[in-house]
Amino acid sequence: MTITHFSFYAAFTLGLTGLALHRAHLLSALLCLEGMMLSLFVGLSLWVTQLSSLASSLMPMIVLTLSACEASTGLALMVAASRTHGSDNLHNLNLLQC
Repeated sequence: MTITHFSFYAAFTLGLTGLALHRAHLLSALLCLEGMMLSLFVGLSLWVTQLSSLASSLMPMIVLTLSACEASTGLALMVAASRTHGSDNLHNLNLLQC
């Protein structure tokens, strides 16, 4: 295993464990999701450079675009939740309440 593959796996694993263990605030959960998406982007970019095929060269850009959309949607939800509930604590939010 090379150092780039180890870094990719470590970044994804750290994001996954951060999402699983530290879910007190919405911002920390969003940052863990963003770290996981960025590590997937790096992994796909490494895969495309190793294959050097033009057919799969668009995939990392699609993942990066979806990551940006996910980040903007998550931040909009965080702003809406902090305005209505006063904080971004996930324990204070009740998703079943309209």
